[in-house]
Amino acid sequence: MLLIFAMSQEYSVEEFWTFDLRVGLIIEAEKVVGSQKLLKLTVDFGNELRTIVTGVADQHDPSEFKAKKMVFVTNLKAKKVFGVESKGMLLLAEDANKQTYLVEVRENVPVGSRFY
Repeated sequence: MLLIFAMSQEYSVEEFWTFDLRVGLIIEAEKVVGSQKLLKLTVDFGNELRTIVTGVADQHDPSEFKAKKMVFVTNLKAKKVFGVESKGMLLLAEDANKQTYLVEVRENVPVGSRFY
C-alpha cells in the first residue's frame, strides 16, 4: 500500500538541526491528575532527569512507557501543562486515523545519544 503525505511546508536541513533530539530512558510514567490525555514521564538523559508531559494517555497506559528508550526533543522552552512543567517532547508515530505508536530505540543505544 502506497501512502502519500501532503507536505504543508518544507524546511531546510539547517532548520532541522536546530532541534536537539536525544535518546532518553523513561524511568516513571503516570497520569496527570485531572487530565484524560496527559502522562507525566520522568526521563533519564544520562546527565540529568527531566519531566516531560505527553498527550497520549487516552491511547496508551502508563505501564507501556516504563523502562523504554525513546527519542525526545530536548531543547524546547519549558511549558507548564496542568501545573506540571514539561522540559521536552516525546516523538511518536501517528497514522491517518490519529492512532499513535510508541517508537522505541534499541537497547544497545546509550542514553543521551544524539539522534539524527
